[in-house]
Amino acid sequence: MKLIEWAVEKSVSVIMVMLLIIILGTVSLFKLSMDLLPKIDVPIAVVNVQYPSAGPHEIENIITRPIESAMAMVHNVKTISSSSSEGNSNVIVEFNQDTDMDFATLEMREKIDLIRNYLPGDISVPMVMKIDPNALPIMQIGVSGNQNLVELYRMAEDYIKPRLERLTGVAAVDITGGSEEVIEVIVDPIKLTNLGISLQQLVGILRAENINLPVGDITDGDSTRLIRTIGELESLEDIKKLPIPSPTGVVVPLQDIAEVTRRIDKKTEIAKMNGLESIQVTIQKQPVANTVKVADIIHNELDKLRKENADLQIEAIIDQSLYIKNSIGNVGKTAMYGGILAVILLYIFLRDSKSTLIIALAIPISIMATFTLMFFFNITLNLLSLGGFALGVGMLVDNGIVVTENIHRYREKYNDNKKFAIMGADEVAMAVIASTFTTLAVFLPIAFVEGMTAQIFRELALTVTFALLASLGISLTLVPMLSSRLMKKQQDKKRGTLSAFNDYFDKLRDYYRRVLEWSLNNRVTALAIAVVTFLVSMSSLLMVGAEYFPQFDEGTFTIDIRLPQEANLEDTEEITKKIEETLEGYKEIDSTFVNIGGSSTFSITSHRRVYRATIDGRLVSKENRKLSTAEVVENIRQDLKNIPGATIKLESSSSLMSMGFGGASVEVEVKGEDLEVLKEITDDIIKITEGVEGTREVVSNYVEGRPQMALRVNREVASRYGLQSAQVAATINQLVRGVNATQLKEEGKEIQVIVRGADYLINSQANFLNIPIMTPLGITVPLQQVADLEIVKGPSTIRRRDQVRTMDVSAVVIERDVNTVTNEIKRKLDAYPFPNGYSYTFRGQREQLVEAVLSLILVGILAILLVYMILASQFQSYMYPFIIMLSVPLAFSGGALGLFITRRPISVPALIGAVVLAGIVVNNGIVLIDYINVLRKEGVGREESLIEAGDTRLRPIMMTTLTTVLGLIPLAIGLGEGGEAQAPMATVVIGGLLLSTLLTLIIIPVIYVMIDDLQMKLFKKNMQ
Repeated sequence: MKLIEWAVEKSVSVIMVMLLIIILGTVSLFKLSMDLLPKIDVPIAVVNVQYPSAGPHEIENIITRPIESAMAMVHNVKTISSSSSEGNSNVIVEFNQDTDMDFATLEMREKIDLIRNYLPGDISVPMVMKIDPNALPIMQIGVSGNQNLVELYRMAEDYIKPRLERLTGVAAVDITGGSEEVIEVIVDPIKLTNLGISLQQLVGILRAENINLPVGDITDGDSTRLIRTIGELESLEDIKKLPIPSPTGVVVPLQDIAEVTRRIDKKTEIAKMNGLESIQVTIQKQPVANTVKVADIIHNELDKLRKENADLQIEAIIDQSLYIKNSIGNVGKTAMYGGILAVILLYIFLRDSKSTLIIALAIPISIMATFTLMFFFNITLNLLSLGGFALGVGMLVDNGIVVTENIHRYREKYNDNKKFAIMGADEVAMAVIASTFTTLAVFLPIAFVEGMTAQIFRELALTVTFALLASLGISLTLVPMLSSRLMKKQQDKKRGTLSAFNDYFDKLRDYYRRVLEWSLNNRVTALAIAVVTFLVSMSSLLMVGAEYFPQFDEGTFTIDIRLPQEANLEDTEEITKKIEETLEGYKEIDSTFVNIGGSSTFSITSHRRVYRATIDGRLVSKENRKLSTAEVVENIRQDLKNIPGATIKLESSSSLMSMGFGGASVEVEVKGEDLEVLKEITDDIIKITEGVEGTREVVSNYVEGRPQMALRVNREVASRYGLQSAQVAATINQLVRGVNATQLKEEGKEIQVIVRGADYLINSQANFLNIPIMTPLGITVPLQQVADLEIVKGPSTIRRRDQVRTMDVSAVVIERDVNTVTNEIKRKLDAYPFPNGYSYTFRGQREQLVEAVLSLILVGILAILLVYMILASQFQSYMYPFIIMLSVPLAFSGGALGLFITRRPISVPALIGAVVLAGIVVNNGIVLIDYINVLRKEGVGREESLIEAGDTRLRPIMMTTLTTVLGLIPLAIGLGEGGEAQAPMATVVIGGLLLSTLLTLIIIPVIYVMIDDLQMKLFKKNMQ
């Protein structure tokens, strides 16, 4: 091969190329971004509409259903789901993969514009938003101090928030907790009516009397002056004494018809940090920003804020970047340890420091080359890309081992160093190229398969591809060049400690020869043993179960607390305090963050939920605790199960789940139209699920809504007074909920001025019905004269999927795998008598696992076909590739055995490991068959060629297999943060390699003989 000759002859050029790779790799490494997972594109968009005070049924009928119908007309829609709750409609549209989401959201807006006139006129402007899992909150900060909560809130809102929002990479900052000072104008509607003005007119007067405006210029001689009207309200007294005119000409001060007071706004949310009430600051990064870099910038700014405000305690409670740094560092160390183990094994086999060094150089140089390619392909350093390093570190030396081992053989024949280096490398060059490309072939389909699973593993595939291509180039250039200069003719070595290893290996080789000879003489028996081994190993899969993805031990957890909807903030706070007191007894918990009554962080709605609370907890580092996050969560779950008055759910927080992976362990979706029937079915499913071992927190997403007073305007009566439904609703809304009329500027701060009705209006139903409604004619009528009131009950939220109502039952699975539990529930549900028109479907992890398995089956089939085609091209034969690929099912059985021994369930990483195996295990067969053919071409007999090839190739095969296995052992152990993602994959590869290597060395020669005999018989038959 010309490349090998060039490398040996042009050693300086080769060294310069390698130095260039090292320099570029070093520079690229420092420029690579760091993140937990690759960037994920989710083809989902949301339409949100707010309609204050409307109930779930009303929202569903007049807003959600029309929007669903419009969204069904958009191209490439996969599913439409929705939720209709008090005052809020959310329609979630999921598109097919590879949909242009910018175009899709534009089309969604166009469809909404077409139906806008059919929606209520006073709804909010419909918001269409793409869901981007890369734009997640990355940090939660607690702010506390000696100041009261009003001052703390003002400090956070006016000082801290603007400082953080202008930082590079920060998209939004959300403030939770604290209190605001407000001025309330509490109006008596009877006094207002007697004066002859409406509440809307009063609000207009407040706004008009609190304004400064430029009115023009005046010229005085040669100068021009600006004229401004000064009319801003400057104090509380100004508001109290504000003159309010009536249509009859009577003017009264505002304080005569309303109570004007300054007070602390009634809290609807509470934030706590480690048990102390505080301000919570949640920071969201921009989609394209790097989590670690943004977090570092934020920490630098927080340090400045602490120095400038010594009386404030500013603490980062939740910081995603810490877990990312620890996880990336752990996987990097794992790859390094694997490489060191592989190099040690090389030296044990070779007993030659120079040869070991020549091969070992492939690891760092290949990694540096990979860093360079990662930079140009915009791949981040994350768990999956570094997992590719850890997966491939043992394989990086495989090509070098084969080339060096063959050069060793030739150096005994020739004194010319360059000649034995060129001839030794050239003889195995095509075999090395073929084995590399068969490995790469299994990663190629991953890059083209659709779905979330393909997205998250694409960077792993590319990283391994880059590394193996680099190692191939090094094995065909640097290895022969260095061998020609460093290797000398073999000298007799003194016996030492490692000589004992060679003695053992010689005994192993003698034993292998005897076993191979016996197998060739007893082919059917040997094949039967292999088949039985395959069947027994594969049957072990029935006992390991399955899950979508291993749970990350990130050291964070969330407690979701839900009280009945009629509960107030104080009720929720009391329950939360009991839970906080329980958590104080856990030494594994480092800090807690409590949010009571707040809306979801960065929610597209502003609806506050005083009956709900969340507690985010962070554990001490993994090395400082004996229990995993899941074990701590289960202990807490047992301690909290007897707290009455609330539904409490716990789960280990996961970055993977926050990006759309995983979901509930078990989730059953029931479809049908009647809510009462759906409620009965889900209640039965809850009982069924609770009876299955391993399930916890079995709940339905049905929540009884607050009792609602439905106010129905009598249009016929109202029209006689010149009133419309919107006017009546607006008056009631302003009196009951209040309206933000204006602001009072005081000492550089703005205080909201809120106008609302007196409390007695809503103290009783009778008072409420007697609220005076002013007509356009200036007369008033009581509310009960133009409207009727009725009490309505129903769910707090009505959910739909593909325009059919649904209810879900979810459960957490403990100490069992999700697939086994799901199958058990399915058997019971299949026997359940569902009414006509009602059905169930599994969602959550089960749905994602099925999609992933189908995708990976396609990947596996394509990978095996590609491997076969490469082998057929290499050997110019249809039969030899078939013989070699018989090692693939043997490898799968070894992978299954590995999962069974380690008690790890089948998961997406494990299935990826199986796909990877299909490309790795054929390498041993390639080397073996290639040398068998070489010997037969030289005239050596068939059986002798098989035995000689097995004996000669045993050492390089064992070396390549064991270096790969040792390189993966640290990864398979899965210690440290972030190790959970790659451990199943490494386990499958290790088990498959070990078992397939043992069987391949025997079975491939046996199959070779059997097929060769069959070909001979067919040839003789055709000749006759």
